[in-house]
Amino acid sequence: MAGSKEIRTKIKSVENTRKITRAMEMVAAAKMRKAQERMRAARPYAEKIRAVAAHLSRANPEYKHAFLVKRDDIKKVGVILITSDKGLCGGLNSNLLRLVVGQMKTWDSEGKKIAVCAIGNKGLGFMNRMGTEIKSNLTGLGDAPHLASLIGAVKVMLDAYVAGEIDAIHICYNHFVNTMKQEPCVEQLLPLSGEQLGVPQGSWDYIYEPDAKVVIDELLLRYVESLVYQGVVENMASEQSSRMVAMKSASDNAKSVIADLKLVYNKARQAAITREISEICSGAAAVG
Repeated sequence: MAGSKEIRTKIKSVENTRKITRAMEMVAAAKMRKAQERMRAARPYAEKIRAVAAHLSRANPEYKHAFLVKRDDIKKVGVILITSDKGLCGGLNSNLLRLVVGQMKTWDSEGKKIAVCAIGNKGLGFMNRMGTEIKSNLTGLGDAPHLASLIGAVKVMLDAYVAGEIDAIHICYNHFVNTMKQEPCVEQLLPLSGEQLGVPQGSWDYIYEPDAKVVIDELLLRYVESLVYQGVVENMASEQSSRMVAMKSASDNAKSVIADLKLVYNKARQAAITREISEICSGAAAVG
């Protein structure tokens, strides 16, 4: 059994760790509320523009944008991977990366090449270690991401798609369900697919003013930007929720460890006292 001094040192160390995890839990809880507000504020616009894009994919305008043209032979797939910049958020990033790696293996078995746009430090580091082609990357978004900061990295992928270097683009992120549940998901971003966006009933078309090309070009660009932004804010809300839960679990575990260590300390202290009393009694008996 360890000595009383070593056990006291261990108790103090675990108590200090618990203070840190408690502080991180409270910070994550405060950030989580703000992240959820941003996410919920962005959802209506993203859902509406997704519905418009679904209708447009089934419409027959006189102008056909490159984003609407399905390619028969897919040789290269682009992946927009959204992860967190920081760790200590449970299995959030590892669950998403496990799903993405599984999908990448499927593409690789079909003979398709892969290029990645990594948003977030964790995903960038992981893809670099795998040796995957990094087309563009973005890190250090902070707690309040802005659409303007995302456009540059995403535009590299869109330009490659329009140029024919990439034949399909998928977006990967953690979808926020509730505080206790976040689901990793992989969605096809381009080309636009009515089946995946929700096929409108019957025929559908729009009247374009002033010109179909101008309207559709701007609309589809906003569609891609909004979905990437929605993925980022969903992932950030998931990150803060997962971190809060992970830090609460760490604090609770530290509390249990402290209780166990105090029990061991009390037993060691009681054994030391008993031993001292026994030695005193033995000494007294020897003198007598």
